[in-house]
Amino acid sequence: MSPRRTAAQALQTRHLIVSAGVDIASTEGLDAITLGRLAEELSMSKSGVIGHFGSKLDLQLGVVAEAVRIYRREVILPAAHAPSGLPRLRRLVDAWISHLERGVFPGGCFFTQVTTDYDSRPGPLHDVARRLTDNWRAYLGDQIAAAIADGAFSADTDPDQVIFEATGLMLSLNHAMQLDLDPKAIQHARTGFDRLIDGCLATGVAH
Repeated sequence: MSPRRTAAQALQTRHLIVSAGVDIASTEGLDAITLGRLAEELSMSKSGVIGHFGSKLDLQLGVVAEAVRIYRREVILPAAHAPSGLPRLRRLVDAWISHLERGVFPGGCFFTQVTTDYDSRPGPLHDVARRLTDNWRAYLGDQIAAAIADGAFSADTDPDQVIFEATGLMLSLNHAMQLDLDPKAIQHARTGFDRLIDGCLATGVAH
């Protein structure tokens, strides 16, 4: 067997492991992931999983990195070709709601699960969750700032307030879908985001 083939197989196996971990973590949390459980789920030896991840923490961090990759593919990239500012912000909202509606992660919003589990627990996973949250808020803030700069949003729009309210809508949608099984959750979220964005529009900008 060629070294290239062996390396490709190793990457494929690693991908299978973290993909299974994402499914578990999105429904049960990162603490539910163990080397032994994934070995059983994938019909692998525990040593086979350990060969790719030396510790549970390494495995958890690998799962988070895979979830980030999926989120970028499903939410960030669909909006990336829209002009920055209001058009991209609208596309981001659509893609964010869509990825929940389509069940990209079986347990709903992966990052809501992670931040809820680790928001008050110091350590590497808390730090990763905080960094990812900060990055997402900064990205939203960039689009809001661009919408203000190009005149789409009113000059007195407070980006931090918009981000706060948008985050609240996101959390509420995830809760309504996962816990309440509310059939109107998607509709309520879209209405909420429309009202939030419309409330920021500069005079004369079409709703």
